[in-house]
Amino acid sequence: METLLALRHEVWEWTPPEAQAYIRALEARVETLTSMVHALQKQVGTLQEQLHQTSRNSSRPPSSDPPQPQRPHRPRGQRRRGGQPGHPGATRTLIPVEEVDEVVVIKPAQCTHCQAPLSGDDPTPWRHQVIELPPIKPVVTEYQWHQLACPTCGATTRAPWPAGVPSGTYGPRVQATVALYTGSYRLSKRTTQQAMSEVFGVPMRVGTISQLEQATTAVLDAPVEEARTYVHEQAVAHLDETSWRQGGKRAWLWVAVTSWVTVFVVRMSRGGQVARELLGERFSGILVTDRYSAYNWYPVRWRQLCWAHVLRDFEAMRGRGGASEEIGEALLAQARQMFTWWHRVREGTLTRSTFRSYMTPLRREVERLLVAGSRSGVPKTAGTCHDILKRREALWTFVQVEGVEPTNNAAERSIRPGVLWRKGSFGTQSAEGSRFVESMMTVVTTLKQQQRNVLEFLTAACEAALRGEAAPSLLPASDQEAQTAA
Repeated sequence: METLLALRHEVWEWTPPEAQAYIRALEARVETLTSMVHALQKQVGTLQEQLHQTSRNSSRPPSSDPPQPQRPHRPRGQRRRGGQPGHPGATRTLIPVEEVDEVVVIKPAQCTHCQAPLSGDDPTPWRHQVIELPPIKPVVTEYQWHQLACPTCGATTRAPWPAGVPSGTYGPRVQATVALYTGSYRLSKRTTQQAMSEVFGVPMRVGTISQLEQATTAVLDAPVEEARTYVHEQAVAHLDETSWRQGGKRAWLWVAVTSWVTVFVVRMSRGGQVARELLGERFSGILVTDRYSAYNWYPVRWRQLCWAHVLRDFEAMRGRGGASEEIGEALLAQARQMFTWWHRVREGTLTRSTFRSYMTPLRREVERLLVAGSRSGVPKTAGTCHDILKRREALWTFVQVEGVEPTNNAAERSIRPGVLWRKGSFGTQSAEGSRFVESMMTVVTTLKQQQRNVLEFLTAACEAALRGEAAPSLLPASDQEAQTAA
């Protein structure tokens, strides 16, 4: 080696200066091109990973997935469409006969065989029920408000306004129906105007719909605030957020889900202060979220990371090839085994104590693989594994604490209608519109959790406001009784 170096040095000494300068220029050029190749290879790798991103290996929604190839048609005779043999049928339950509005008795007059007259009753007649809507005609009440002069002193006196009578044109059920159409069914204001006219025969201006929405927000203020306070005291809460638009500016729709109550807020920030606002200062339960940094202020030991997001990270690792692919595949295998056991726990075929014993070696293996991934030399895989390891304790809270789920699906399902609302209306135009969204999504989602009727709740709330009374509560019945007793 020393001989070669000495020879090279000697040859270089005899090389003309012009040739030396040219060689140095070529070496510099090669070094520049090598750097460019490395940069382009990195860029190509990033673009290829983006190209192959789907809802299974990234946070992209399923609607962004490319079209899937059609499955080959099954040969005829193997399986027909619809319910298969042995599938339990689903038929509509008949309304009890004492609750129907009209009973029409159909009896044969004569025997079809010998034409003899028939009489009597069938003890078990075949029952067929038809449900129909009557023509809807709004009830219009006119109040003639008299003002009379006193024959003694000449002073004029107007009768007191009756309690519960609206000062506007529309009654509480009309107001509740408009709020239901725009705030639950997500109809546009013009479509709502058309529906109110064609379905109910109630003429209405588009501007009036906005006024009724604002009035409904005010009516729901107390029960919605009570629901937000209720969330602060729960043992488990799921949080999530999605993008929103308010007045043409970027905003975010946030949700906090508990067992019986779900609340929403629209804020101009995606920061941790909004999560603090949703949870309140007194919250000391388990927080279920993804790994977004807005939740990092909450202690890791009281958190549960969403395994649905972790699975997507593992899928992304597998798609990068090489050492990353091996680690990603191994992590996915461990996760599949974990969910198999977890589903058995939920079905009641595996005790929680046995599940915990099964999870001990699985946890060690997952964390070992994450450590290996952090040293894999693949930058994105190493970064993801390192980030998960920083919060490794929050991966396993659901194993030890009953009532905690391993995913944040509850929050993602609840916020999905907000995503559809945003796509259909492009968000809200004002802060008042956002308050209506918050209130209605809180009311609709919470009542759905409790299997309560939304229209009846809204109507009762509007009627209570007219009487100057408190609106009905959004809390579950047991909590309402406890607060009343206190």
